Amino acid sequence: MASRTNLRSKNSRGSTDGDAESAAGRDVALIEARRSLRLLEAVAEDRTITQRSLAAKLGVALGLANLYLKRLARKGFIKCVNVQSNRLIYLITPKGISEKTRLTYEFMEYSLSLYKQTRRHLHGALQPQIRSGAKRAAIYGTGEAAELAYLSLKEHGIEPAAIFDGHGGGEFLGMSVRDIADHAQVDFDLLIVATLDDPQSEIDNLTSRGVLRHQLVTVRPIESEPQR
Repeated sequence: MASRTNLRSKNSRGSTDGDAESAAGRDVALIEARRSLRLLEAVAEDRTITQRSLAAKLGVALGLANLYLKRLARKGFIKCVNVQSNRLIYLITPKGISEKTRLTYEFMEYSLSLYKQTRRHLHGALQPQIRSGAKRAAIYGTGEAAELAYLSLKEHGIEPAAIFDGHGGGEFLGMSVRDIADHAQVDFDLLIVATLDDPQSEIDNLTSRGVLRHQLVTVRPIESEPQR
Protein backbone atom coordinates (compact mmCIF):
# COMPACT_ATOMS: atom_id res chain seq x y z
CA MET A 1 0.00 0.00 0.00
CA ALA A 2 1.37 3.39 -0.90
CA SER A 3 2.52 5.80 1.76
CA ARG A 4 2.02 3.43 4.66
CA THR A 5 2.62 4.93 8.08
CA ASN A 6 5.35 3.19 10.04
CA LEU A 7 4.56 4.05 13.64
CA ARG A 8 7.65 2.37 15.02
CA SER A 9 9.96 4.85 13.27
CA LYS A 10 8.73 7.58 15.62
CA ASN A 11 10.63 5.97 18.46
CA SER A 12 14.04 7.05 17.19
CA ARG A 13 14.88 10.69 17.96
CA GLY A 14 18.05 12.59 17.18
CA SER A 15 19.58 15.85 18.25
CA THR A 16 20.22 17.56 14.89
CA ASP A 17 17.88 20.02 13.21
CA GLY A 18 17.20 17.50 10.46
CA ASP A 19 16.34 14.81 12.97
CA ALA A 20 14.07 17.20 14.82
CA GLU A 21 12.22 18.02 11.61
CA SER A 22 11.95 14.32 10.82
CA ALA A 23 10.58 13.60 14.30
CA ALA A 24 8.03 16.40 13.89
CA GLY A 25 6.97 14.87 10.58
CA ARG A 26 6.53 11.49 12.24
CA ASP A 27 4.44 13.11 14.98
CA VAL A 28 2.11 14.57 12.34
CA ALA A 29 1.90 11.20 10.57
CA LEU A 30 1.05 9.52 13.88
CA ILE A 31 -1.77 11.98 14.56
CA GLU A 32 -3.11 11.49 11.03
CA ALA A 33 -3.00 7.70 11.37
CA ARG A 34 -4.70 7.80 14.79
CA ARG A 35 -7.52 9.97 13.46
CA SER A 36 -7.99 7.71 10.45
CA LEU A 37 -8.22 4.69 12.74
CA ARG A 38 -10.73 6.37 15.03
CA LEU A 39 -12.87 7.39 12.05
CA LEU A 40 -12.81 3.88 10.61
CA GLU A 41 -13.73 2.44 14.02
CA ALA A 42 -16.60 4.91 14.42
CA VAL A 43 -18.01 4.20 10.95
CA ALA A 44 -17.68 0.45 11.50
CA GLU A 45 -19.60 0.71 14.78
CA ASP A 46 -22.37 3.01 13.54
CA ARG A 47 -23.01 3.70 9.86
CA THR A 48 -25.62 6.35 10.77
CA ILE A 49 -23.09 8.45 12.67
CA THR A 50 -23.09 12.11 11.66
CA GLN A 51 -20.17 14.31 10.71
CA ARG A 52 -20.82 16.37 13.82
CA SER A 53 -20.57 13.27 16.03
CA LEU A 54 -17.39 12.22 14.27
CA ALA A 55 -15.89 15.65 14.81
CA ALA A 56 -16.72 15.40 18.52
CA LYS A 57 -15.10 11.96 18.77
CA LEU A 58 -11.91 13.25 17.17
CA GLY A 59 -11.94 16.58 19.00
CA VAL A 60 -11.61 18.49 15.72
CA ALA A 61 -13.64 21.09 13.85
CA LEU A 62 -16.55 19.92 11.70
CA GLY A 63 -14.77 21.01 8.53
CA LEU A 64 -11.69 18.95 9.39
CA ALA A 65 -13.84 15.87 10.08
CA ASN A 66 -15.41 16.35 6.65
CA LEU A 67 -11.94 16.57 5.12
CA TYR A 68 -10.89 13.28 6.74
CA LEU A 69 -14.05 11.55 5.55
CA LYS A 70 -13.44 12.69 1.99
CA ARG A 71 -9.84 11.48 2.19
CA LEU A 72 -10.90 8.05 3.44
CA ALA A 73 -13.53 7.87 0.69
CA ARG A 74 -10.93 8.77 -1.98
CA LYS A 75 -8.71 5.96 -0.73
CA GLY A 76 -11.63 3.52 -0.95
CA PHE A 77 -11.83 2.88 2.80
CA ILE A 78 -15.41 4.12 3.20
CA LYS A 79 -18.40 4.81 0.95
CA CYS A 80 -20.76 7.76 1.34
CA VAL A 81 -24.34 6.82 0.43
CA ASN A 82 -27.22 9.26 0.01
CA VAL A 83 -30.32 7.92 1.76
CA GLN A 84 -32.20 11.24 1.67
CA SER A 85 -31.63 14.54 -0.07
CA ASN A 86 -29.85 15.89 3.00
CA ARG A 87 -28.76 12.68 4.72
CA LEU A 88 -25.64 10.55 4.23
CA ILE A 89 -24.63 7.25 5.72
CA TYR A 90 -21.07 5.98 5.79
CA LEU A 91 -20.16 2.39 5.03
CA ILE A 92 -16.76 0.88 5.70
CA THR A 93 -15.52 -1.12 2.71
CA PRO A 94 -13.55 -4.40 2.73
CA LYS A 95 -10.48 -2.31 1.95
CA GLY A 96 -11.33 -0.08 4.91
CA ILE A 97 -11.69 -3.09 7.21
CA SER A 98 -8.24 -4.26 6.12
CA GLU A 99 -6.79 -0.80 6.78
CA LYS A 100 -8.45 -0.63 10.21
CA THR A 101 -6.94 -4.00 11.13
CA ARG A 102 -3.49 -2.90 9.95
CA LEU A 103 -3.60 0.37 11.88
CA THR A 104 -4.87 -1.38 15.02
CA TYR A 105 -1.99 -3.86 14.88
CA GLU A 106 0.60 -1.13 14.30
CA PHE A 107 -0.72 0.97 17.18
CA MET A 108 -0.59 -2.04 19.50
CA GLU A 109 2.97 -2.75 18.41
CA TYR A 110 3.94 0.90 18.78
CA SER A 111 2.37 1.11 22.25
CA LEU A 112 4.24 -1.94 23.50
CA SER A 113 7.53 -0.53 22.19
CA LEU A 114 6.77 2.88 23.71
CA TYR A 115 5.99 1.42 27.12
CA LYS A 116 9.19 -0.65 27.14
CA GLN A 117 11.26 2.43 26.29
CA THR A 118 9.40 4.51 28.89
CA ARG A 119 9.94 1.96 31.64
CA ARG A 120 13.65 1.64 30.77
CA HIS A 121 14.17 5.41 30.75
CA LEU A 122 12.31 5.94 34.03
CA HIS A 123 14.25 3.14 35.72
CA GLY A 124 17.52 4.75 34.61
CA ALA A 125 16.38 8.20 35.75
CA LEU A 126 15.24 7.05 39.20
CA GLN A 127 18.27 4.96 40.15
CA PRO A 128 20.82 7.80 40.61
CA GLN A 129 18.24 9.90 42.48
CA ILE A 130 17.51 7.06 44.90
CA ARG A 131 21.22 6.36 45.38
CA SER A 132 21.63 10.05 46.27
CA GLY A 133 19.09 9.69 49.06
CA ALA A 134 15.72 10.50 47.48
CA LYS A 135 13.06 8.50 49.31
CA ARG A 136 9.77 10.31 48.78
CA ALA A 137 8.32 10.65 45.28
CA ALA A 138 5.08 12.10 43.99
CA ILE A 139 3.47 11.72 40.57
CA TYR A 140 2.09 14.51 38.38
CA GLY A 141 -0.55 13.03 36.06
CA THR A 142 -3.34 10.46 36.14
CA GLY A 143 -3.09 8.64 32.81
CA GLU A 144 -1.27 5.61 31.45
CA ALA A 145 2.12 7.25 31.98
CA ALA A 146 1.24 7.75 35.66
CA GLU A 147 0.48 4.03 35.96
CA LEU A 148 3.93 3.28 34.55
CA ALA A 149 5.46 5.73 37.01
CA TYR A 150 3.61 4.05 39.88
CA LEU A 151 4.85 0.59 38.86
CA SER A 152 8.42 1.86 38.54
CA LEU A 153 8.28 3.37 42.02
CA LYS A 154 6.94 0.09 43.43
CA GLU A 155 9.82 -1.78 41.79
CA HIS A 156 12.17 0.47 43.78
CA GLY A 157 10.22 -0.13 46.99
CA ILE A 158 8.76 3.40 47.04
CA GLU A 159 5.14 4.28 47.74
CA PRO A 160 3.95 7.53 46.10
CA ALA A 161 3.73 10.41 48.54
CA ALA A 162 0.96 12.05 46.50
CA ILE A 163 -0.75 12.15 43.12
CA PHE A 164 -1.14 15.59 41.54
CA ASP A 165 -2.82 17.00 38.46
CA GLY A 166 -3.82 20.44 37.25
CA HIS A 167 -7.06 20.73 39.21
CA GLY A 168 -7.32 18.01 41.86
CA GLY A 169 -10.32 15.90 42.78
CA GLY A 170 -11.19 12.24 42.34
CA GLU A 171 -9.00 9.23 42.98
CA PHE A 172 -6.21 7.51 41.09
CA LEU A 173 -4.56 4.23 42.10
CA GLY A 174 -6.48 4.38 45.38
CA MET A 175 -5.14 7.83 46.30
CA SER A 176 -6.87 11.20 46.35
CA VAL A 177 -5.69 13.42 43.50
CA ARG A 178 -4.41 16.78 44.70
CA ASP A 179 -4.17 20.09 42.87
CA ILE A 180 -0.55 20.82 41.91
CA ALA A 181 -1.10 24.28 43.43
CA ASP A 182 -0.89 22.50 46.81
CA HIS A 183 2.50 20.90 46.13
CA ALA A 184 4.22 22.87 48.90
CA GLN A 185 2.00 21.09 51.43
CA VAL A 186 3.49 17.70 50.51
CA ASP A 187 6.99 16.61 51.44
CA PHE A 188 8.60 14.97 48.40
CA ASP A 189 12.11 14.63 47.01
CA LEU A 190 11.03 13.84 43.45
CA LEU A 191 8.06 14.64 41.26
CA ILE A 192 7.59 12.33 38.28
CA VAL A 193 6.20 14.19 35.29
CA ALA A 194 3.90 11.51 33.89
CA THR A 195 3.25 12.38 30.26
CA LEU A 196 4.06 10.37 27.13
CA ASP A 197 4.38 13.59 25.12
CA ASP A 198 7.53 15.72 25.14
CA PRO A 199 7.54 16.83 28.81
CA GLN A 200 9.19 20.24 28.35
CA SER A 201 5.94 22.23 28.51
CA GLU A 202 4.94 20.45 31.73
CA ILE A 203 8.39 21.10 33.19
CA ASP A 204 8.00 24.81 32.40
CA ASN A 205 4.54 24.80 33.99
CA LEU A 206 5.72 23.06 37.16
CA THR A 207 8.82 25.19 37.67
CA SER A 208 6.70 28.32 37.20
CA ARG A 209 4.59 27.03 40.12
CA GLY A 210 7.64 26.74 42.34
CA VAL A 211 8.64 23.09 41.92
CA LEU A 212 12.44 22.87 41.79
CA ARG A 213 13.84 21.66 38.47
CA HIS A 214 16.17 19.11 40.09
CA GLN A 215 13.14 17.47 41.70
CA LEU A 216 11.53 16.67 38.35
CA VAL A 217 11.94 13.26 36.73
CA THR A 218 10.31 12.55 33.37
CA VAL A 219 8.93 9.23 32.15
CA ARG A 220 10.31 9.95 28.68
CA PRO A 221 13.43 11.80 27.51
CA ILE A 222 13.11 15.48 26.73
CA GLU A 223 13.36 15.77 22.94
CA SER A 224 16.40 18.06 23.10
CA GLU A 225 18.25 15.49 25.18
CA PRO A 226 19.77 12.24 23.85
CA GLN A 227 17.98 9.02 24.75
CA ARG A 228 19.56 6.78 27.33
